[in-house]
Amino acid sequence: MRRFLLIGSIILAPVAVLAAMVAADRAFGGPGRGYGYVVTVDLPPPSALTGLPKIDGPMDASRPLVMIDAGHGGKDPGAGTGEIKEKALTLALALALRDELLRQGGVRVALTRRDDTYVTLDERPAIARRLRADLFISIHADSTDGDGSAIGATVFTLSDKGSSQVADRFAARENAADQINGVKIIGQSDAVNAILVDLSQRETQDASAQFAGLIVRESRGAMPFKLPALQSAAFVVLKSPDVPSVLLETGYINNISDVARLTSPSGKQAFAAAVAQAIKVYFARASVGRK
Repeated sequence: MRRFLLIGSIILAPVAVLAAMVAADRAFGGPGRGYGYVVTVDLPPPSALTGLPKIDGPMDASRPLVMIDAGHGGKDPGAGTGEIKEKALTLALALALRDELLRQGGVRVALTRRDDTYVTLDERPAIARRLRADLFISIHADSTDGDGSAIGATVFTLSDKGSSQVADRFAARENAADQINGVKIIGQSDAVNAILVDLSQRETQDASAQFAGLIVRESRGAMPFKLPALQSAAFVVLKSPDVPSVLLETGYINNISDVARLTSPSGKQAFAAAVAQAIKVYFARASVGRK
């Protein structure tokens, strides 16, 4: 019996010593040992970009950022009285352009909306500025009160006064998107009610005009354009003072030919490829100009 007790003590002694060591370590050990301690982590301050849209593409802030704005959305359907609404058409085209840009690579892309969400007119260029976008393109589809014979796309840049009465009418229609039955639903500053092109914005406006011209050039054969294809108007979404911006009316939503082109897979791809090429050339020129 004593022999068994001796053997047991020899076996259990190391176990007892190990247990005592673990207990002592937990009770008196320093941080990083045992479980009786608290780790303090210094968290970064809340980001100023919280709540902004996701940026797709390369994880490289040096790559240019393209902000794509699908016109209308949510409670604002835009043009169209039949099954096809402008808000759905513009979103489909915006997604097609995003996918093409990501496929080609070299740029980052963000969208003001990715679904049927309502975004106010003021918020759209504000989002682009907060994300420090390098280019802003707002996608729309026009409509007329006539017989639906009007056809073709138009590219608009900002001006303090529309380049024609037609351009002013377009701007008035789009700017009314923040109104319900003519009643303003959000407050507007003087800059929204009467957008003026300041001399300090000349560089941005020149860049916008260059990009607009590239869209028309690179889209030849891909989509028809009205004449004149390049116009200017006081669109609220183009008011950013430091982000080159254009508004592209892709066609007429009440024209059978335009709608067929813009809703077909081949038509959307042709649109996306043409505009993506214009963006590629624009940034290539900008890169050369910085050297």
